[in-house]
Amino acid sequence: MTTFVDRVVLHVTAGNGGNGCASVMREKFKPLGGPDGGDGGRGGDIILVADPQVTTLLEYHHSPHRRATSGKPGQGANKNGAFGQDTILKVPPGTVVTDEHGEFIADLVAPGTELILAHGGKGGLGNAALSSSKRRAPGFALLGEPGEVLTAILELKTVADIGLVGFPSAGKSSLIAAISAARPKIADYPFTTLVPNLGVVQVQDNIFTVADVPGLIPGASEGRGLGHEFLRHVERCAALVHVIDCATLEPGRDPLADLDAIEHELSEHGGLGDRPRLVVLNKADVPEARELAEMVAPDIVARGLAVFVVSAATHEGLRPLLFAMSNIVAQARAAAAMPIVQRITITPRAINDSGFTVKREGEAFRVTGDKPERWVRQTDFANAEAVGFLADRLAKLGVEAELVKQGAKAGAEVIIGSRADAVVFDFDPAISAGAEVLMTRRGTDSRLDNYGYADRHRDEAKEVFEPYVAQWDIDEEDSEA
Repeated sequence: MTTFVDRVVLHVTAGNGGNGCASVMREKFKPLGGPDGGDGGRGGDIILVADPQVTTLLEYHHSPHRRATSGKPGQGANKNGAFGQDTILKVPPGTVVTDEHGEFIADLVAPGTELILAHGGKGGLGNAALSSSKRRAPGFALLGEPGEVLTAILELKTVADIGLVGFPSAGKSSLIAAISAARPKIADYPFTTLVPNLGVVQVQDNIFTVADVPGLIPGASEGRGLGHEFLRHVERCAALVHVIDCATLEPGRDPLADLDAIEHELSEHGGLGDRPRLVVLNKADVPEARELAEMVAPDIVARGLAVFVVSAATHEGLRPLLFAMSNIVAQARAAAAMPIVQRITITPRAINDSGFTVKREGEAFRVTGDKPERWVRQTDFANAEAVGFLADRLAKLGVEAELVKQGAKAGAEVIIGSRADAVVFDFDPAISAGAEVLMTRRGTDSRLDNYGYADRHRDEAKEVFEPYVAQWDIDEEDSEA
C-alpha cells in the first residue's frame, strides 16, 4: 500500500461568481421604487498552504480533483449574495508547484506560506449598481464570472541540510539511525529504503537535518531503479555526503568506482555541481573494509574531498563527521543570511496601450483583451438591453473604431475571445445600442411600473384625481409632469 507520494497531478476548479440580480423595489403605493438588485457573491479560491505537520502528498494522490464553492446570486432589496467557501489544501514545506506545461508557479518552502492556486470568479453587478443618471432603470444585471480551472503538478523536494547518497545497502539508513533519532527500516538486502527518511542532528548548539535518499544505481538519472524518483530530494541540501560500502563483495565494485558512478548520476540530474561533498567510507568494523578504506582514502583526498572512515554499527569515526557536517551547514546558513539587494523593475503602461487588440483572420476579426473578454463573460445574451450595454462598453473602449480602421464592413464576422468559447458577432457599426439613455419620460418607464401597474390603473387614477385637478385649476400637462 502506498504511504509516501512526492509527485501528484492536481486538478482544481475555483468557485464561480454569483449572478447579479435585476430587481425593482415594490412597496405599497410606490410602484416606481427604482432598481434594488444586489450583486452576486465572489466564488471561493483554491489555496495551497505549506504545513509542517504534512509530510507527503498522498491525500492528493487518492483525491486529485478539488473544487471550491460558488458565490450566491444577488437578491432584491439590495441584498448581495454570499461569498463562496475557499478550499484550503495543506502541502508539505518544500512543495514546488508548476502548471501542466512545466511552467514554474511557486515554491512553498517556508511553513505557513500560502498560494492562491486558482482564483474564484467575481460576482456580477446587480441593476442597482448599474444605475446612473443616464441609465435610471436598468432591466438587466451582469453575470458572475467563472472560476479558474487549472491542472497543477505538485512535487515535493525534501527540505534538508545534508543529503546522504550512495548505492543500495551502502549503510545510509544505518548512518542516519546512528546520528539521529530517526529509525528507518534496516535490512541486509538492497532497496530497503523506499522513501526518503529525515533525521534531526544536534552538534553543540547547531541543529540541522539529514535526509537519507533511497539508493542510486548506474542509470538512475535515466529511470533505472528507485533513485531517479528521489533525486529531486537532494536539490535543496547544503551539502552531499557520499556513503560508500567498503565491505561489498559484488564484482566490479570498489570505493572509487562507486564514487564515480554516483557523481555521474548527480551530474546527469543537473543542478548539484556547486554542493560541497563529504565522503564516508563505511563499515570500518569489518577488517577487510578498513584496509580497503585506508588504501583508497589518499586517492579521494587527492580529488579535493574530505574523507571520513566510519562504522555506523559501532559509531566509530562519527564525531569528526558530525562536526564537518555542522561546519558546512553553518557556512551555508551564514551565506543565506547575507542581505540580498532586490531590484524592483517598474514597467509603465504604454501610452498607446488600449487594453485590447484587433487581429484580422481572413474575412473575420478577432478581438482579444482582458476587458472585452471579461465583459462578454458577464453579459446575459438572452437580454437585449444587456447586449446593448455590452455594445456601449465596447464602443466606449474604442473597439468599434479600431474595427472600422482595420477595414471591417457591415456584416463582417467579429470574434471576441481567444478560446474555443469565444463569442461571434456580425459587425454593424450603425447599430444603436440604446442602453445608456431612456427614451421615455422619467417615472413612466415600463421596467419600473410593477409589470404594467401604471398602465393598468392609469385610467382609474385619472378618474379619482380629475375633480381635484379641476378644482385647483391645474392643466393636464402639469398634472402629468
